[in-house]
Amino acid sequence: MFANISYSGTLTEQYEQLAKHLDALLDGENDLIANLSNASALLNYFLEDINWVGFYLMKDGELVLGPFQGLPACVRIPVGRGVCGTAVENNETIMVDDVHTFPGHIACDAASKSEIVIPLTANGTVFGVLDIDSPNEARFSLEDKAGLERFVSVLLKHI
Repeated sequence: MFANISYSGTLTEQYEQLAKHLDALLDGENDLIANLSNASALLNYFLEDINWVGFYLMKDGELVLGPFQGLPACVRIPVGRGVCGTAVENNETIMVDDVHTFPGHIACDAASKSEIVIPLTANGTVFGVLDIDSPNEARFSLEDKAGLERFVSVLLKHI
């Protein structure tokens, strides 16, 4: 059962607590959809100043919408297009302070102003991404990037 948790300390310490919480939450479960659903819900609970958090999964050579929290979203994203598709193409985390300046940005929610996308990889192959949007410009810091990459590494142990 989930109970409200108060995260404390520095942002780095809070992300470490979050990673431990995720590990405990997913312990003993290996279903992809269940674990991505709980991971997106946990991030939605933890993160402030966001308007969308979720996953896209690779299917037939493109990203397809997976579990998420937020308004309805774009269903399919080609590799190489937008922030998510570029993160897949380059197999690297991308932080964008102002999505309106990102070449080929896909506007699923006009309220989104900044974004971070972290690839999900197995055996060197990207099979999806974690995508988080914020209505604030420059919402994501290098501490967020490190903490979210740690979160994804814990998640990958369970899927």
